[in-house]
Amino acid sequence: MAGSTLFRWLFLLLAIVSLAAADSGSGEAETTVPGQIRLSCGASASATDGDGRAWDGDAVSTFAPSVTGVAADASYQDPSLPSPVPYMTARVFSSSYTYSFPVKPGRVFLRLYFYPSAYGNLGAAAAAADALFGVTAGGITLLRDFNASQTALAVGYAYIVREFSLNVSSGATSLNVTFAPSPRGAPGHGSHHYAFVNGIEVVPTPDMFTTPVPAFANGGRPNPMPLRADTAFQTMYRLNVGGEAITPRDDAGGFYRTWDNDAPYIFGAAFGVTFAKDSNVSVRYNPPSVPKYAAPEGVYATARSMGPNAQINLNYNLTWILPVDAGFYYLLRFHFCEIQYPITKVNQRSFFIYINNQTAQSQMDVIVWSGGIGRAVYTDYLVVTAGSGQMDLRVALHPDLSSRPEYFDAILNGLEVFKLHKYGTHSLAGPNPPIPLKQVVSTVDGSRSESRKKSVVCAAVGGVAAGCFLAVLVAFAVAWAVRRRQRKAAAEKPADGLLGPTKGSALYDPVQK
Repeated sequence: MAGSTLFRWLFLLLAIVSLAAADSGSGEAETTVPGQIRLSCGASASATDGDGRAWDGDAVSTFAPSVTGVAADASYQDPSLPSPVPYMTARVFSSSYTYSFPVKPGRVFLRLYFYPSAYGNLGAAAAAADALFGVTAGGITLLRDFNASQTALAVGYAYIVREFSLNVSSGATSLNVTFAPSPRGAPGHGSHHYAFVNGIEVVPTPDMFTTPVPAFANGGRPNPMPLRADTAFQTMYRLNVGGEAITPRDDAGGFYRTWDNDAPYIFGAAFGVTFAKDSNVSVRYNPPSVPKYAAPEGVYATARSMGPNAQINLNYNLTWILPVDAGFYYLLRFHFCEIQYPITKVNQRSFFIYINNQTAQSQMDVIVWSGGIGRAVYTDYLVVTAGSGQMDLRVALHPDLSSRPEYFDAILNGLEVFKLHKYGTHSLAGPNPPIPLKQVVSTVDGSRSESRKKSVVCAAVGGVAAGCFLAVLVAFAVAWAVRRRQRKAAAEKPADGLLGPTKGSALYDPVQK
């Protein structure tokens, strides 16, 4: 009898612990989502990366039957690599090859990992410039004439991760990912091209994109604009505004997303101020409109605002410059959470959100949108771009005085930017970014001693230290001029060619004739 009672108490205790574990975690990293696949290309055995994720070698994987190409080892490990896995091995293809991954209908993140290094066992014929290739998956062209070496030089990193969100249609049982060298004779490259990849990751996710219905930020119609369920997205930016970078290990929902620090994208010397939540404030989510996987708590627990000086804030915009591919639609997701006292009431802080010099939102009051201090909320906006090549996507905040708020300020906690595929061509592919004129000095073994972005930031810090007062004066003068232009642009109609699609066009390719 005593043993039976003890058993019941132990069972009850285990149940309580299990319920507490299930209810805990306001957005912190969670157990890996079932169905995730990670393939270390060119590897012959399983290995674990720095975030604790297990990767299978494609040489013995069921996802790559009769795998072709050459398994190659990188001859140099750049110190900036987050982990040797999956970057230090690669699969190199001289002809088209398709990986086939078993998946269930619904959305998945597809991540492709590239480390453009010298692969010693390929010989001198495999020059980095000749790695020119395309990638297709699920009927969508993800990359076309992609050169990982040029892209890495342009963005200032030793490695490249391309993340896509694809919709697996009902009835489908697999996701096929094809790598194909570009045809010979492509301009600016040699006569022989090859494709390569270091790692492939497939992560099932819920639908994160079609709700809420986004509003057009630059005059498109209809407004708001429902997104088609089969839309494919490419992650262009995922920023933890005002906080440190968040690694995949610390992402919410077990999706292993990366959240970068926003500081490298701030325009000019007007950085505003960064801060963390008060110790007596807890970040709270509001499912289903704001599920716990929307962003990790670290995103909502830090923020960047314009600063405490009202007069200074009225004379500049807090601005981010984000290079993107022209000619596409973009979905921008803004994450907000008031995390410091005394901001607890309606109309204490109200501000404008500008996207590409157009007013996306006026009287943005986080307390109104979220319901109180410590409550997370996000809002989506759609913007259409015209032209070709690369362009700068500008995001700016400025106090809105129309409601006479208590503080003349603005705040942002997180920002995500996603490119939408062109329905006419079923493509997300953009051009390789141009290499900046000033390049980082290479070491003898071909590695880069410092990233371009770090060099730029260091140079900026040195310049501010040498002439801080003058730099601030110039920044305010420039910001005042920019603000005048933005007010004028906000009052004008969008330029020809920037209007969004009609209901019948369903986000049809804006550059198609």
